[in-house]
This record gives sequence, structure tokens and C-alpha cells, in this order.
Amino acid sequence: MRFVGVLPANRFFCKLKGDQTVINYIIRRLLLAIPTLLLISFIIFAILDLAPNDPTGNLPMTVPPEVREKIRVSLGLDQPMHIRFGKWMVQFFVNEPLNILHEAFGISIGDAEERTRILSWATRSPVIDLIIQRTPQTLWVVGLSYLFGIMIAIPIGIVSAYKQYSWFDQVGTFVSMVGFSVPTFFTGVVAIIIFSVQLEWFPMIYDTTLSVDSWQNFVAQVKQMIMPVSVLALYNASQLSRFMRASILDNLNLDYVRTARAKGRSERVVLLIHVLRNSLIPVVTLIALGIPTIFGGAIITEQIFRVNGLGQLLIIAIEGADIPLVQTLTFFFAVLIVLFNLIADVAYGILDPRIRYD
Repeated sequence: MRFVGVLPANRFFCKLKGDQTVINYIIRRLLLAIPTLLLISFIIFAILDLAPNDPTGNLPMTVPPEVREKIRVSLGLDQPMHIRFGKWMVQFFVNEPLNILHEAFGISIGDAEERTRILSWATRSPVIDLIIQRTPQTLWVVGLSYLFGIMIAIPIGIVSAYKQYSWFDQVGTFVSMVGFSVPTFFTGVVAIIIFSVQLEWFPMIYDTTLSVDSWQNFVAQVKQMIMPVSVLALYNASQLSRFMRASILDNLNLDYVRTARAKGRSERVVLLIHVLRNSLIPVVTLIALGIPTIFGGAIITEQIFRVNGLGQLLIIAIEGADIPLVQTLTFFFAVLIVLFNLIADVAYGILDPRIRYD
């Protein structure tokens, strides 16, 4: 009885030790991410500062040079780069989070009216507010397409690998190669020509001002989302399904699979429990690193369907030499990449207990 009572305790302390190891690993990675992100932000700022872009370049030629110079001074371009970079860091890491706390939760720290914010040179609006306004449209279109792409790709990859060289595998391979090889701007235009111009099933342009407050508007919202979501989902599913198929094939003939079959496990259990869990490890990396692209928006697809998302916002900022907006958007994407890379590494240990974080 004493021996039986010791085992659960040992398992309990081993679990606590394992959880503490994971927590320590996450803390180490987060501490390492701080200098990494600071270096990335400086590189982005330096590249944009050295780029031959002038915010006054879009002004009419009749504007006198002294007026252009006053505009540059009002934007702070008369100051050295390191001073402007330091101000941007204070605004991004201190002022903007405090402003979000004040507006979202009513928590006031300091004087909110005296805090300087990152302003767009083109619109003179706070950059964070512009990003928040555009994010829902991007998540609705690009986020749903990525989710649907994953839901389609994983089953297709599993069946294609298990029934290798069958008609299903051949069709899946052909569709995947076409979907991954043909660019989205081509499939988007073809979809518009067929389903909008000829058949008139779906609207050609995405209406970002549509408010879903009735069943009729809900149906209209679904209709205008079908084409951009389908185009992006096909592209994402084509890539993920090939990775899923290749990963399943690598594990199907390994020793642990033969051992599970020798123990009398059914093919469903062997495939969906043993093989799938190990095969998801490389696919999880691809999925996790692809999630930041959701927030980045599908720049080309958003331009084709006129989706007023983050991708279109980035294009407008680049064309207008709006350095604060481009700087903040690109750094925001870099933060997401580092964050989801960490999430992918932690997910490895969940899928494969052999991976240790010591």
C-alpha cells in the first residue's frame, strides 16, 4: 500500500517539474525576444529612413520649397535619426499601451492628453487607431480563409498519404499543384469574371461599409466573402495539404506504427492517434508561422476585391511615404512572427513528449 501511494506523488511532482520547465523555457524565450525585437525595430526604422521617400513628394509642384521645408520640420524630419527612433520607441512601447488601457478599460496612468502618439503623416490620425479600424475586415476575410484552408488541407493530406497513388491522391495532387502554382491575383480575376460578371452570383467589390444588422445584410456579407475567402483558402490548403501528405508518409512505415498494428490496434486508431500526432509537428510550424500573415493581410487579394484591410492600408502607406504607419505595421508583423514562433515551439512538446525544454 505504501508503494502504491508513492507512485501518484512521484507523478504529481514530475508533472509540476515539467510544467515549471516549460514556464522557464517560455520566460527565457520572451527575454531573448526583447533584444531581438529592438534590433528588428531599429533595422526597419533605418531602412525606411534611408529609403528615397519624401512625404512632400506628392504635393503639387507649385508648393514653394520653404513651405515644403516647414512641413518636414512639422513632421520632425529635421531631427537626427536616433532621436526620432527614440521618440517612436517611447510612443509605441509606453504611450500607446497606456492609451489603450485608458480607452478600453478606463485605467488612467498619467495625463492622457499630454501623451504624444504615433501619427500618420498622410491623415494625421493615430496609427494604432487606423490599424484597429482595418483589422476586423482582414480577420473576416484572410482569417477565415486560413482557417478553412487548414480544415481542408489536413483531411486531404491524411487520405492522400494513406491511399497513396489512388485516384483521390492523384486528383488531390493535381489540384494542390494548380492551387499553389497559380497566383492569387489570377484566380481572383478569373473568379470575378466567372461568378460576378457572367453568372452574377456574387458582388465584384467587397463592401466594407456593410453593417450586419439584419438577415438580408448577413446574406449579403456572406456572398461578398465567398470569392476572396475561397481564393485564399485554395492557396493555403494547397500548400498545407502537401506538407501534411509528406509528413504522414514519413511516419507510416516507422517501427512504432508496425508495433501498434501488431498489438491489434485498428487502422483508424493507428492513423488518427499515433501517426497523426507525430506528423503534425512540421505542419504546426508552417501553420503557426503563417498566422501572422493573417494580420498582414493578403495584399494582392485585398486589392483585387477592394477589401479595406491591413494589406491595402500598407500599400497606401508605402505609396504615400507614410513612414510612421509603415514602421508600425511592419514591426507589428515582426512581433507576431516572434510570438507565434514561440507558440509553435511550445506546441512541439504537447505533440511529442520526447521533446524536452531543459
